[in-house]
Amino acid sequence: MDREVRLAGPARRVVSLVPSESASVVALVGESRLVGRTTFCVAPASIASVPTVGGTKDVDVAAVAALAPDLVLANQEENSRKAVEALIAAGLPVHVSFPRTFLEGADYLAQLATMLGAEAEAAEPLARIRDAHERGARDTAAPRPVFVPIWKDPWMTFDARTFANDVLELAGLRNVFADRPRRYPLRADLGRAAPIDPGDRDTRYPRVTLDEVLARGPALALLPNEPFAFDRTHVEELAARGLPAVLVSGEDLFWYGSHQVGAIERLRRAAAL
Repeated sequence: MDREVRLAGPARRVVSLVPSESASVVALVGESRLVGRTTFCVAPASIASVPTVGGTKDVDVAAVAALAPDLVLANQEENSRKAVEALIAAGLPVHVSFPRTFLEGADYLAQLATMLGAEAEAAEPLARIRDAHERGARDTAAPRPVFVPIWKDPWMTFDARTFANDVLELAGLRNVFADRPRRYPLRADLGRAAPIDPGDRDTRYPRVTLDEVLARGPALALLPNEPFAFDRTHVEELAARGLPAVLVSGEDLFWYGSHQVGAIERLRRAAAL
């Protein structure tokens, strides 16, 4: 958004509008500095008593302002631009993140630590995250092709321009839809009509048919618990079409910041079928 965030000192009253960022604040400085959160910010359990300010997409700007935060944490994908701009217009210091790679997630955690005055607390998790990146980048084994949906009816996934895709690659997995952008309208995305110019629409999250999934030859499907809560019924549905599937943590795929510690190793274990 072509802005800088300047703080008079370490933030003491933080409102987080992003679940992973709420968890990162607590991991670095504890829950006492978190004075506001969204209804989707539920981890760790110790933040249950922190006041809520709406959902990630329908933030109550007045409720945020009433908490008198000295830092508001937002994300380009998680939160609506309208709400973010309203918070900025209200004179609040709003930090807007948008990490799209594993290392950019580490950079975010370093920025957060600076804003909280918690550089010492961040040193160990940052070292572990960067070490995991180096080990994953050095892996020369042939990657295992996988399908990772994020929604159903229609099935939806992501391409190479996403944080989750980078996590998969570092875990030794290959996203079979890495080269497949989203097409507009929906009928075009599902192969039933000619596509139109997407303009400035986001094309990183294609909607696909199960036939297209199978045609791309994944060896395994990883079914996360967020943003769509896949369960055993979906494992069985894919198995009936000849595609083995396993349930995995959506946090390991999509959460940047403190949760990146150990995420690659956990995904490797989950995919080792």
